[in-house]
Amino acid sequence: MRYMATYDLMETIRNTNQWLGASALAMGSYPAFSLIPNPAFAWMTAWGEVTERTFQRMIVKPDWNIPPVPSLDAQDHLVSTEVVVEKDFGDLLHFVVADRPVPKRKVLLVAPMSGHYSTLLRSTVISLLPDADLYITDWHNARDIPVSAGKFDIEDYTLYLVDFLRELGPDTHVIAVCQPAPLALAATAYLAEEDPSAQPRSLTLIGGPVDPDATPTDVTDFGRRVTMGQLEEMMIQRVGFKYPGVGRMVYPGLLQLSSFISMNGETHSKAFMNQITRVAQGDAEEHDKHNRFYDEYLAVMDMTAEFYLSTVERIFKNLEIAKNEFVVAGKKVDLGKITTVAVKTVEGSKDDISAPGQCVAALDLCTGLPDDKKASHLEDGAGHYGIFAGKSWRRNIRPLVLDFIDANSGDGKPTSKTKRAANKNAAA
Repeated sequence: MRYMATYDLMETIRNTNQWLGASALAMGSYPAFSLIPNPAFAWMTAWGEVTERTFQRMIVKPDWNIPPVPSLDAQDHLVSTEVVVEKDFGDLLHFVVADRPVPKRKVLLVAPMSGHYSTLLRSTVISLLPDADLYITDWHNARDIPVSAGKFDIEDYTLYLVDFLRELGPDTHVIAVCQPAPLALAATAYLAEEDPSAQPRSLTLIGGPVDPDATPTDVTDFGRRVTMGQLEEMMIQRVGFKYPGVGRMVYPGLLQLSSFISMNGETHSKAFMNQITRVAQGDAEEHDKHNRFYDEYLAVMDMTAEFYLSTVERIFKNLEIAKNEFVVAGKKVDLGKITTVAVKTVEGSKDDISAPGQCVAALDLCTGLPDDKKASHLEDGAGHYGIFAGKSWRRNIRPLVLDFIDANSGDGKPTSKTKRAANKNAAA
């Protein structure tokens, strides 16, 4: 598997399917065929349209497309992005809301590097922008990074977070979603010892594998069953000649996507068959629910081989974070050194990726943190995606996270939650 030919073969298959879809769409759209009363041409056109779009999206980084932010001045403020810190493997991105007073809440949203672009958190960004001065980690596709840029593993990822937090300053509140939860915890502990003045005020960990063994899932079971040698042989390929990162060892996005889809193959097959039917019957739209979801879901990025392998070995197999044995740049990171940063965990009761128990384990690891600086929330009925981007996030979790941020903002002002409690006590 570890050859350029394998990588280029996967890209060739993708490109061929895109071409077949485009050809079917063009052929089925000939005006002459409309004279033939045969529904086969409508179905061929529909299949071509859906197929071309599907395989074309796999190599496209989605746009942020953030809508204007409404405010109390009855105006809609346009949103643009600005790179604050530029690095080889990822940038610190700032969402700039034009002509709006800067909100007091400064939030760093740490996006996962798990096969999708940071735009996977687009709906999360949209929901937070009205109430926060928002930054995000924008990770780059490994296939576009030249070999001369060097390696990038979980230690480098952690040090990137350290640099970003130093840039933003101590009035920052961090929200880490899924994969980066244990590494955001480690970065905070690293700063607690090396640069205490750069620590964030609060850290919210959403559905992350801090202790994967706390509640086993299919993901953790896979990590246990497969040896590192097998993973390297089966999953790692060398970037082909088409991209700037030619020769770099990666876990390809297309290979990751095949794994994602195989986990729920029947559901995805049904979704695409239904979409083809809607297109053939003229009921589909450019921005319908199917296209909105799959335009993002199918857009995958390569991970560096060392990042993927070190994540599996050190986070899932050796449990270095769960055992408080994580080492960064030759220095052991002690999670017990976190004494001032408030930590909150959020989990979903139906999360089959990071099951309940894996994330809340972070609170027990923060042995130096007083109980009044710890909080947790288990969202009943919510799956993995729902706790940061779905209905559960919008209705229940987001308000709780903002309350937690306000309660630990350090400005001494009562939060909305505190006010409600005070009013309730006064009434009693």
